[in-house]
Amino acid sequence: MTNPMLDPVLLKSFVAVVESGSFTRAGERVHLSQSTVSQHLRRLEEQLGSELLDRSGRYVVTTESGARLLGYARRLLALMEDAVEELREGQVQGEIHIGVPEDFAGDLLTPLLGAFAREYPAIRLEVTSGLSNTLWQQFCAGSYDLVLVKQRQGHTVGTAAWPEPLAWFDSLDTPTGQRDPLPLVVFPAGGLYRDEMIHALESGGRRWRISYCSASLASIRSAVASGLGVSLLPARLALSGHRCLGEQEGFPPLSPLELVLHRRPDVPQRVLDLADRLQAACDEVMG
Repeated sequence: MTNPMLDPVLLKSFVAVVESGSFTRAGERVHLSQSTVSQHLRRLEEQLGSELLDRSGRYVVTTESGARLLGYARRLLALMEDAVEELREGQVQGEIHIGVPEDFAGDLLTPLLGAFAREYPAIRLEVTSGLSNTLWQQFCAGSYDLVLVKQRQGHTVGTAAWPEPLAWFDSLDTPTGQRDPLPLVVFPAGGLYRDEMIHALESGGRRWRISYCSASLASIRSAVASGLGVSLLPARLALSGHRCLGEQEGFPPLSPLELVLHRRPDVPQRVLDLADRLQAACDEVMG
């Protein structure tokens, strides 16, 4: 015997009755008369051969069978809404909100994002760069669909992760690494590189002072190359005007950080597509 196909119109009426607790309020929600909603529920119960609602009390509640159906009904309706949104007028539509660290916001990701925007012109991309701890807090608050953040290894588990080796940077032409106190070029308070750098110096008993502070990676790298101080950055970001300091110069190696890609659960396909592209780009950059 062929199983009945569930009619989304009947499921919509069922969910409305359960969530409102009343056929009258459900009718108002789905813009149908009370009698039509009642007919929908009877047809659904006939199709499934189960009583779905207990109508004996003041409020309508689900039976055991109705409770089992409710989760499926909500998921099916949500999937159908996603499908309509994705395919309306033959184009993928919607918004994607992304958060990325400063060192990934420029040349590393903009070509990828530009190609994605050209391929899906009806999608509105909103990209924000900033400090990883701020991005992570905003992601947890629901501000982003996708986020790339730097963290200490194993702090959180994401969709994908890559190790990020660190290095002490000094100026090649006008080094400052042996000054006392040591001048530091840093990101604003709360930045992970800044915290790691200061913790390492304090643990080694090294005196230090902040000589330059900026939220811009380009500014940080330029300040180091110009001889304003030492900084701790991803090893891959060295410029021709930098030299990396080692343990023999009093700068111990530090454990790598981690770049982690996070995405919100149950995101539409357009976000999954972009997440795959971001993961492939990070595989190449961090490989």
